[in-house]
Amino acid sequence: MVKITIGTKENPVRFSYANVHQAVSVNGSDPKYSVSIIIPKTDKKAIKKVNDAIQKAKQENKDKFGGKAPSNLKSPLRDGDVDREDDEAYADSYFINANSKIKPGIVDADLNPIMDQSEFYSGCYGRVSLTFYAYNVNGNKGIAAGLQNIMKTADGDPLGGRSSAEADFSDDSDDDDDDLLG
Repeated sequence: MVKITIGTKENPVRFSYANVHQAVSVNGSDPKYSVSIIIPKTDKKAIKKVNDAIQKAKQENKDKFGGKAPSNLKSPLRDGDVDREDDEAYADSYFINANSKIKPGIVDADLNPIMDQSEFYSGCYGRVSLTFYAYNVNGNKGIAAGLQNIMKTADGDPLGGRSSAEADFSDDSDDDDDDLLG
């Protein structure tokens, strides 16, 4: 297992599909905590760190693949312009879907635990620690990313089409709604 941390104060990653407060079952699978980690393609250092970790996990786990890693091994690092072309949050970015059966630690930039679930959400920015490990299950072979811990360093626009209450009610005017009442 290979462990790394990506995201810095200057070059944070962005979090999407954040299910980090409560484990979620997908299609009847065991409940897991999960998050999609968006890495800008301009962050060459983070991308290199991820690719190096994937290569190291391949080398350390050759036995899972019968002594040699196959050329068609599934990678956890995916291209947002290809795999999520309809989602502008993933434009010009790579992403990694990471999960864990164990709840990740979630802290703010001062290392204080984030207890309020509304403080960490899809769209905020930060750092994340991950482990990379090999799998070979029912003919599917690849390297997966395990979610370890998360640090929120900055707020961002919420993803998923939901607006904040502050944005919805910051304008005292009801003029926009009058047209609907007719």
